[in-house]
Amino acid sequence: MGWIGKLFSGDEASAPAAVVNGAPAPESAAAPASAADIDAAYYRWLAATAAPQASTDTEQAILAELTRLANAPIAGASLVPRVPAIIPQLMRTLRDEDMNAATLSRQLAQDVVLVAEVYREANLPCYRPRYHSGPPIDSIEGAIMLLGQNGMRMLLARVAFRPVMVMQSGPVAKRTARQIWSQSEKCALAASLLAPAMRANAFEVYLAGLMANVGLVVAFRLIDQMSPEEALPQSDEFIAALFAQARLLSARIAALWEFPATVASAIELAGQPDAPPPAQTLALADRVSKLRMLVDGGQFAPDDAFVLAGLDKAALACFDKIRDEDD
Repeated sequence: MGWIGKLFSGDEASAPAAVVNGAPAPESAAAPASAADIDAAYYRWLAATAAPQASTDTEQAILAELTRLANAPIAGASLVPRVPAIIPQLMRTLRDEDMNAATLSRQLAQDVVLVAEVYREANLPCYRPRYHSGPPIDSIEGAIMLLGQNGMRMLLARVAFRPVMVMQSGPVAKRTARQIWSQSEKCALAASLLAPAMRANAFEVYLAGLMANVGLVVAFRLIDQMSPEEALPQSDEFIAALFAQARLLSARIAALWEFPATVASAIELAGQPDAPPPAQTLALADRVSKLRMLVDGGQFAPDDAFVLAGLDKAALACFDKIRDEDD
Protein backbone atom coordinates (compact mmCIF):
# COMPACT_ATOMS: atom_id res chain seq x y z
CA MET A 1 0.00 0.00 0.00
CA GLY A 2 3.02 2.34 0.07
CA TRP A 3 2.26 3.66 -3.42
CA ILE A 4 -0.95 5.28 -2.27
CA GLY A 5 0.83 7.70 0.07
CA LYS A 6 3.51 8.53 -2.48
CA LEU A 7 0.96 9.22 -5.18
CA PHE A 8 -1.29 11.28 -2.95
CA SER A 9 1.60 13.38 -1.64
CA GLY A 10 2.91 16.36 -3.56
CA ASP A 11 3.41 20.08 -3.53
CA GLU A 12 1.19 22.49 -1.65
CA ALA A 13 -2.33 21.90 -2.90
CA SER A 14 -4.63 24.80 -3.59
CA ALA A 15 -8.08 25.05 -2.04
CA PRO A 16 -10.86 23.28 -3.95
CA ALA A 17 -13.47 25.19 -5.89
CA ALA A 18 -15.88 24.89 -2.97
CA VAL A 19 -14.75 27.30 -0.26
CA VAL A 20 -16.38 28.92 2.72
CA ASN A 21 -16.86 32.24 0.98
CA GLY A 22 -15.93 35.18 3.11
CA ALA A 23 -15.84 33.19 6.34
CA PRO A 24 -13.25 34.32 8.89
CA ALA A 25 -10.66 32.02 10.39
CA PRO A 26 -12.27 29.81 13.05
CA GLU A 27 -11.59 30.93 16.58
CA SER A 28 -11.39 28.65 19.57
CA ALA A 29 -14.46 28.79 21.78
CA ALA A 30 -15.49 26.89 24.84
CA ALA A 31 -18.24 24.43 24.03
CA PRO A 32 -20.55 22.70 26.49
CA ALA A 33 -20.11 19.48 24.50
CA SER A 34 -16.55 18.16 24.61
CA ALA A 35 -15.06 16.04 21.86
CA ALA A 36 -15.61 13.04 24.14
CA ASP A 37 -19.31 13.95 24.52
CA ILE A 38 -19.71 14.11 20.75
CA ASP A 39 -17.81 10.85 20.25
CA ALA A 40 -20.06 9.12 22.79
CA ALA A 41 -23.25 10.39 21.12
CA TYR A 42 -21.88 9.42 17.71
CA TYR A 43 -20.84 5.92 18.85
CA ARG A 44 -24.20 5.20 20.46
CA TRP A 45 -26.03 6.39 17.35
CA LEU A 46 -23.80 4.27 15.11
CA ALA A 47 -24.16 1.15 17.23
CA ALA A 48 -27.88 1.72 17.90
CA THR A 49 -29.14 -1.60 19.21
CA ALA A 50 -31.21 -3.03 22.02
CA ALA A 51 -28.33 -5.31 23.00
CA PRO A 52 -27.26 -5.24 26.66
CA GLN A 53 -23.95 -3.75 27.68
CA ALA A 54 -20.93 -6.00 27.35
CA SER A 55 -18.97 -6.87 30.47
CA THR A 56 -15.99 -4.86 31.67
CA ASP A 57 -13.76 -7.83 30.87
CA THR A 58 -14.97 -7.84 27.27
CA GLU A 59 -14.41 -4.10 26.94
CA GLN A 60 -10.89 -4.38 28.33
CA ALA A 61 -10.09 -7.30 26.01
CA ILE A 62 -11.21 -5.32 22.94
CA LEU A 63 -9.20 -2.27 23.99
CA ALA A 64 -6.13 -4.42 24.67
CA GLU A 65 -6.34 -5.92 21.17
CA LEU A 66 -6.85 -2.49 19.59
CA THR A 67 -3.80 -1.21 21.47
CA ARG A 68 -1.80 -4.20 20.23
CA LEU A 69 -2.79 -3.42 16.63
CA ALA A 70 -1.83 0.24 17.08
CA ASN A 71 1.63 -1.00 18.06
CA ALA A 72 1.66 -3.44 15.11
CA PRO A 73 -0.07 -1.47 12.33
CA ILE A 74 0.75 -4.06 9.66
CA ALA A 75 -1.66 -6.41 11.42
CA GLY A 76 -4.26 -3.66 11.69
CA ALA A 77 -3.92 -2.72 8.02
CA SER A 78 -4.53 -6.35 7.05
CA LEU A 79 -8.09 -6.04 8.38
CA VAL A 80 -9.16 -3.54 5.68
CA PRO A 81 -9.39 -4.10 1.90
CA ARG A 82 -7.05 -2.77 -0.77
CA VAL A 83 -7.93 0.01 -3.21
CA PRO A 84 -8.98 -0.40 -6.90
CA ALA A 85 -6.07 -1.26 -9.20
CA ILE A 86 -6.67 1.59 -11.65
CA ILE A 87 -6.13 4.32 -9.05
CA PRO A 88 -2.28 4.26 -9.12
CA GLN A 89 -2.22 4.92 -12.88
CA LEU A 90 -4.62 7.82 -12.56
CA MET A 91 -2.78 9.36 -9.62
CA ARG A 92 0.53 9.20 -11.50
CA THR A 93 -1.08 11.16 -14.34
CA LEU A 94 -2.46 13.71 -11.90
CA ARG A 95 0.94 14.29 -10.31
CA ASP A 96 2.25 15.44 -13.69
CA GLU A 97 2.08 19.23 -13.78
CA ASP A 98 1.54 18.97 -17.55
CA MET A 99 -1.54 16.81 -17.05
CA ASN A 100 -3.40 16.25 -20.30
CA ALA A 101 -7.19 16.00 -20.00
CA ALA A 102 -7.41 13.75 -23.05
CA THR A 103 -4.89 11.28 -21.60
CA LEU A 104 -6.66 11.23 -18.26
CA SER A 105 -10.07 10.79 -19.87
CA ARG A 106 -8.79 7.75 -21.80
CA GLN A 107 -7.54 6.22 -18.56
CA LEU A 108 -10.79 7.00 -16.77
CA ALA A 109 -12.78 5.35 -19.55
CA GLN A 110 -11.46 1.98 -18.31
CA ASP A 111 -13.74 2.25 -15.26
CA VAL A 112 -17.38 3.27 -15.77
CA VAL A 113 -17.82 3.82 -12.03
CA LEU A 114 -15.06 6.43 -12.04
CA VAL A 115 -16.56 8.12 -15.11
CA ALA A 116 -19.90 8.39 -13.31
CA GLU A 117 -18.16 9.85 -10.23
CA VAL A 118 -16.42 12.51 -12.35
CA TYR A 119 -19.70 13.57 -14.01
CA ARG A 120 -21.48 13.63 -10.66
CA GLU A 121 -18.75 15.73 -9.06
CA ALA A 122 -18.52 18.22 -11.91
CA ASN A 123 -22.24 18.89 -11.69
CA LEU A 124 -22.29 19.57 -7.94
CA PRO A 125 -23.40 23.09 -6.95
CA CYS A 126 -20.00 23.85 -5.40
CA TYR A 127 -18.41 23.62 -8.87
CA ARG A 128 -21.30 25.14 -10.83
CA PRO A 129 -22.44 28.55 -9.50
CA ARG A 130 -26.10 29.00 -8.58
CA TYR A 131 -26.57 31.47 -11.44
CA HIS A 132 -25.41 28.88 -14.01
CA SER A 133 -28.49 27.91 -16.03
CA GLY A 134 -26.82 25.93 -18.80
CA PRO A 135 -27.05 22.18 -19.38
CA PRO A 136 -25.18 19.73 -17.11
CA ILE A 137 -21.57 18.89 -17.91
CA ASP A 138 -21.70 15.90 -20.26
CA SER A 139 -18.13 15.75 -21.57
CA ILE A 140 -15.55 13.83 -19.57
CA GLU A 141 -12.76 16.17 -20.71
CA GLY A 142 -14.90 19.19 -19.82
CA ALA A 143 -15.56 17.70 -16.37
CA ILE A 144 -11.83 17.11 -15.83
CA MET A 145 -11.00 20.67 -16.81
CA LEU A 146 -13.72 22.04 -14.51
CA LEU A 147 -12.60 20.00 -11.51
CA GLY A 148 -8.93 20.77 -12.09
CA GLN A 149 -5.94 18.83 -10.84
CA ASN A 150 -6.70 19.25 -7.16
CA GLY A 151 -10.40 18.46 -7.54
CA MET A 152 -9.55 15.28 -9.44
CA ARG A 153 -7.01 14.25 -6.80
CA MET A 154 -9.64 14.62 -4.08
CA LEU A 155 -12.22 12.69 -6.08
CA LEU A 156 -9.83 9.79 -6.74
CA ALA A 157 -8.72 9.71 -3.12
CA ARG A 158 -12.35 9.41 -2.09
CA VAL A 159 -13.03 6.64 -4.61
CA ALA A 160 -9.90 4.79 -3.46
CA PHE A 161 -10.95 4.87 0.19
CA ARG A 162 -14.59 3.86 -0.23
CA PRO A 163 -13.99 0.08 -0.41
CA VAL A 164 -11.51 0.32 2.48
CA MET A 165 -14.29 1.69 4.66
CA VAL A 166 -17.46 0.10 3.29
CA MET A 167 -16.53 -3.51 2.47
CA GLN A 168 -16.87 -5.00 5.94
CA SER A 169 -18.11 -8.24 7.45
CA GLY A 170 -19.72 -8.91 10.82
CA PRO A 171 -23.07 -7.52 12.00
CA VAL A 172 -21.82 -4.42 13.80
CA ALA A 173 -19.13 -3.55 11.24
CA LYS A 174 -21.56 -3.97 8.35
CA ARG A 175 -24.26 -1.95 10.10
CA THR A 176 -21.94 0.96 10.83
CA ALA A 177 -19.68 0.97 7.76
CA ARG A 178 -21.72 3.23 5.50
CA GLN A 179 -22.36 5.80 8.22
CA ILE A 180 -18.66 5.84 9.09
CA TRP A 181 -17.81 6.34 5.42
CA SER A 182 -20.36 9.14 5.11
CA GLN A 183 -18.83 10.89 8.11
CA SER A 184 -15.35 10.39 6.63
CA GLU A 185 -16.44 12.06 3.39
CA LYS A 186 -18.03 14.95 5.28
CA CYS A 187 -14.97 15.32 7.51
CA ALA A 188 -12.63 15.38 4.50
CA LEU A 189 -14.75 17.98 2.72
CA ALA A 190 -15.10 20.09 5.86
CA ALA A 191 -11.34 19.96 6.42
CA SER A 192 -10.63 21.11 2.86
CA LEU A 193 -13.14 23.96 3.20
CA LEU A 194 -11.67 25.14 6.50
CA ALA A 195 -8.02 24.66 5.50
CA PRO A 196 -7.27 28.00 3.75
CA ALA A 197 -8.35 30.10 6.74
CA MET A 198 -6.53 27.79 9.16
CA ARG A 199 -3.25 27.81 7.18
CA ALA A 200 -3.36 24.10 6.37
CA ASN A 201 -2.78 22.24 3.11
CA ALA A 202 -6.25 21.58 1.69
CA PHE A 203 -5.42 18.27 0.03
CA GLU A 204 -3.43 16.90 2.95
CA VAL A 205 -6.20 17.57 5.49
CA TYR A 206 -8.70 16.14 2.99
CA LEU A 207 -6.65 12.92 3.01
CA ALA A 208 -6.46 13.03 6.81
CA GLY A 209 -10.26 13.29 6.97
CA LEU A 210 -10.68 10.24 4.75
CA MET A 211 -8.03 8.28 6.63
CA ALA A 212 -8.95 9.19 10.21
CA ASN A 213 -11.66 6.51 10.58
CA VAL A 214 -9.69 3.50 9.31
CA GLY A 215 -8.86 2.59 12.91
CA LEU A 216 -12.52 2.92 13.90
CA VAL A 217 -13.51 0.45 11.19
CA VAL A 218 -10.95 -1.99 12.60
CA ALA A 219 -12.35 -1.37 16.09
CA PHE A 220 -15.88 -2.35 15.05
CA ARG A 221 -14.52 -5.50 13.44
CA LEU A 222 -12.90 -6.35 16.78
CA ILE A 223 -16.21 -5.74 18.55
CA ASP A 224 -17.83 -8.26 16.20
CA GLN A 225 -15.09 -10.80 16.82
CA MET A 226 -14.68 -10.41 20.57
CA SER A 227 -18.04 -9.36 21.99
CA PRO A 228 -20.86 -11.89 22.46
CA GLU A 229 -23.68 -11.40 19.96
CA GLU A 230 -26.12 -10.43 22.66
CA ALA A 231 -23.90 -7.71 24.19
CA LEU A 232 -22.23 -4.50 23.05
CA PRO A 233 -19.56 -2.36 24.77
CA GLN A 234 -21.27 0.90 25.74
CA SER A 235 -19.57 2.45 28.78
CA ASP A 236 -18.29 6.03 28.58
CA GLU A 237 -14.81 4.88 29.56
CA PHE A 238 -14.75 2.28 26.78
CA ILE A 239 -15.95 4.73 24.12
CA ALA A 240 -13.35 7.35 25.06
CA ALA A 241 -10.53 4.80 24.99
CA LEU A 242 -11.86 3.24 21.76
CA PHE A 243 -11.75 6.53 19.86
CA ALA A 244 -8.30 7.39 21.22
CA GLN A 245 -6.79 4.05 20.22
CA ALA A 246 -8.63 3.99 16.88
CA ARG A 247 -7.22 7.43 16.04
CA LEU A 248 -3.71 6.28 16.94
CA LEU A 249 -4.12 3.17 14.78
CA SER A 250 -5.32 5.32 11.86
CA ALA A 251 -2.26 7.55 12.19
CA ARG A 252 0.11 4.60 12.26
CA ILE A 253 -1.53 2.92 9.26
CA ALA A 254 -1.23 6.25 7.41
CA ALA A 255 2.50 6.25 8.18
CA LEU A 256 2.76 2.59 7.13
CA TRP A 257 1.10 3.41 3.80
CA GLU A 258 3.64 6.24 3.35
CA PHE A 259 1.22 9.12 3.41
CA PRO A 260 2.77 12.57 3.91
CA ALA A 261 3.99 12.91 7.50
CA THR A 262 1.61 15.84 8.00
CA VAL A 263 -1.36 13.54 7.33
CA ALA A 264 -0.37 10.99 9.97
CA SER A 265 0.55 13.78 12.39
CA ALA A 266 -2.76 15.59 11.88
CA ILE A 267 -4.68 12.41 12.74
CA GLU A 268 -2.58 11.61 15.80
CA LEU A 269 -2.52 15.16 17.22
CA ALA A 270 -6.10 16.22 16.39
CA GLY A 271 -7.76 17.64 19.47
CA GLN A 272 -4.56 18.11 21.46
CA PRO A 273 -3.65 21.54 22.90
CA ASP A 274 -1.31 23.64 20.76
CA ALA A 275 -1.57 21.18 17.87
CA PRO A 276 -0.24 22.35 14.47
CA PRO A 277 -2.71 23.83 11.94
CA PRO A 278 -3.44 20.56 10.07
CA ALA A 279 -4.39 18.82 13.34
CA GLN A 280 -6.52 21.78 14.45
CA THR A 281 -8.27 21.78 11.08
CA LEU A 282 -8.95 18.05 11.27
CA ALA A 283 -10.26 18.30 14.83
CA LEU A 284 -12.73 21.03 13.88
CA ALA A 285 -13.77 19.17 10.72
CA ASP A 286 -14.31 15.99 12.76
CA ARG A 287 -16.51 17.87 15.22
CA VAL A 288 -18.56 19.56 12.49
CA SER A 289 -19.03 16.36 10.49
CA LYS A 290 -20.07 14.22 13.47
CA LEU A 291 -22.58 16.86 14.53
CA ARG A 292 -23.88 16.96 10.96
CA MET A 293 -24.34 13.18 11.02
CA LEU A 294 -26.14 13.32 14.37
CA VAL A 295 -28.48 16.06 13.16
CA ASP A 296 -29.17 14.30 9.85
CA GLY A 297 -29.71 11.07 11.80
CA GLY A 298 -32.44 12.71 13.88
CA GLN A 299 -30.51 12.72 17.16
CA PHE A 300 -30.51 16.50 17.59
CA ALA A 301 -32.31 19.48 16.10
CA PRO A 302 -30.12 21.74 13.95
CA ASP A 303 -30.52 24.58 16.47
CA ASP A 304 -29.82 22.46 19.56
CA ALA A 305 -27.21 23.99 21.87
CA PHE A 306 -25.30 20.69 21.80
CA VAL A 307 -24.79 21.32 18.07
CA LEU A 308 -24.33 25.07 17.83
CA ALA A 309 -22.30 25.92 20.92
CA GLY A 310 -18.63 26.28 20.05
CA LEU A 311 -19.13 26.66 16.28
CA ASP A 312 -18.15 30.06 14.90
CA LYS A 313 -19.30 31.60 11.61
CA ALA A 314 -16.88 29.59 9.45
CA ALA A 315 -17.69 26.29 11.17
CA LEU A 316 -21.45 26.97 10.92
CA ALA A 317 -21.11 27.75 7.21
CA CYS A 318 -19.20 24.49 6.81
CA PHE A 319 -21.84 22.61 8.84
CA ASP A 320 -24.44 23.84 6.36
CA LYS A 321 -22.40 23.00 3.27
CA ILE A 322 -21.77 19.36 4.19
CA ARG A 323 -25.39 18.39 4.72
CA ASP A 324 -26.70 15.64 2.46
CA GLU A 325 -27.56 16.87 -1.03
CA ASP A 326 -31.13 15.59 -0.89
CA ASP A 327 -31.91 17.41 2.39
